[in-house]
Amino acid sequence: MMTDKQKLPIINARNRVAKSRLFSIEQLDLTFSNGEKRQYERMLGSGSGAVMIVPMLDANTMLLVREYCAGTHTYELGFPKGLIDKGEVAAQAANRELKEEIGYGAEKLISIREVMMAPAFFNAKMMIFLAEGLYQEELEGDEPEPLEVVPWKLDNYQALLEEPNFNEARSIAALMLIRDYLTKNTTDSSNQPNHLSNGL
Repeated sequence: MMTDKQKLPIINARNRVAKSRLFSIEQLDLTFSNGEKRQYERMLGSGSGAVMIVPMLDANTMLLVREYCAGTHTYELGFPKGLIDKGEVAAQAANRELKEEIGYGAEKLISIREVMMAPAFFNAKMMIFLAEGLYQEELEGDEPEPLEVVPWKLDNYQALLEEPNFNEARSIAALMLIRDYLTKNTTDSSNQPNHLSNGL
């Protein structure tokens, strides 16, 4: 809840100071409620946001992918993810990314939570989905090489947290959110008001 002391600063000017194929950096000239003036820079997210999906092959088996990450120049374990394309809703993007990255679609997609990455510098949002009722279907993606699909038992999540190449904060958050969700909820779709059908 925002108090009088938490009024948002006034944006006096905004200018794009750099742009690449993937990123755009914007400078904000701000005046805070106490009169203090500052310049901030932020990276702008692209498009309509992104999705991350935790696919459940069965009640206790998650599917992860191992893929190259240029930021760290390493291969990292994580959950399938990608941008929401123009004209898509988040659930459609989630199902498409599943088919492109692991060769499965999902009969049920359950939206779990929207998260943000480094909100002090980046305005990108990501919706985390739980995917159940997997069926085999492949779509061609834009990955430069096939991704390794890695099954992992959910009840062995602590070992996954100890894996040296399972580092991405959003994947760790997704793991814990899904574990908590599945612990608290039954698989009866009538008890899942945020259940989304695969009529995409």
